[in-house]
Amino acid sequence: MAITAVQGRCDARFEFVRQAFSDLMNEPGQRGAGVSLYWRGETVVDLWAGTRDKDARLPWQQDTLVNVFSTSKGVAALAVQKALDLGLLDLQKTIAYYWPEYGCEGKKDARVGWILNHRVGQPAIKTPLPDEALFDWERMISTLAQESPWWQPGQSHGYHMVTYGWLLGEVFRRAAGISIGQFLREELAQPLGLDMFLGVPEAEFSRLADLSGSRDRPHSGRLYLFDKVLGEPESMTSKALTNPKTLMTSSNAEAWRRMELPSANLHATAAALATLYGKVACREGVLSAQALRRCQQEESVGDDPVLLTRTRFGPGFLLQQVGHPETGFGPGTQAFGHPGSGGSLAFADPEQELGFGFVMNQMGPYVMVDPRPRRLVDAVYQCLARI
Repeated sequence: MAITAVQGRCDARFEFVRQAFSDLMNEPGQRGAGVSLYWRGETVVDLWAGTRDKDARLPWQQDTLVNVFSTSKGVAALAVQKALDLGLLDLQKTIAYYWPEYGCEGKKDARVGWILNHRVGQPAIKTPLPDEALFDWERMISTLAQESPWWQPGQSHGYHMVTYGWLLGEVFRRAAGISIGQFLREELAQPLGLDMFLGVPEAEFSRLADLSGSRDRPHSGRLYLFDKVLGEPESMTSKALTNPKTLMTSSNAEAWRRMELPSANLHATAAALATLYGKVACREGVLSAQALRRCQQEESVGDDPVLLTRTRFGPGFLLQQVGHPETGFGPGTQAFGHPGSGGSLAFADPEQELGFGFVMNQMGPYVMVDPRPRRLVDAVYQCLARI
């Protein structure tokens, strides 16, 4: 079997990370991936390996972009924190303050902040939608505005897998006058030199990696959401994943790549994710000190009726999952970030002044943090313990 060579650079102090990444990429079934670490003001790891196309002919490059699914939520939340610093948005106001059409069917008192911490009560759309609705922003937001919530907003929480993007995106657009994607580009990505896009320009399409779905099941003891989808098609979990059905089939479609959905279709490099979170963790002026504290604040915790497991969220971020190390970010008690469906992961650990990013195009079956990036995170902290 041919050996998959690892490209890029790695500070000698983090050699365990290089070795763990090499071991991972030489396991059967892996395709292409990148891992990056920003630590104490500099990029100390930026590695990539494998291939990026379906035919395994095109090598993964340093600038290869890939869809990171729900890792998008954390990046969108950082953009929101930047907007809060600039006074463009108020999380304590009702959604209907910015979006009057939303204030019906028991939702008039729902607050903007409840979108971020998954308490707004609309984790899935009840109205059956045709395939093409996924790419029709106005149809999606009008449907959400007209529907009643699954629970009384603010009373409990449940993961808003995809609806988070339409809800947050529309409130942000109405409050700030521009989309989250444009704000991210102008206020964070361009000033910091970050290679990431909510809505990929056609000129960048040649750099995109093709995703492959997983046919595996999780290891024993880890949840498999598709059992719920198949067994209870009318459940919140099933509708969150399959209404419209194109949610499950569009990850490589041009329309998906072009659209802007802050919950699920950010395309980025591992280095861009690590650098953004790292600069926040290192307090380099990206966000205010108050914003950093907000990022780490627990706002929702407990059994999640959508993900069917216990979750702990801050304002748009998954927080360290206390008592469940296999689904967390390592030992950093103040870490915050977000995993993505299939295996991507990005987070900040302010205590260690680091940002971590992992992206790949061979999707895995895990809810929460995939074992592949967890192996790399474990290697990072092994290195830190020796420095």
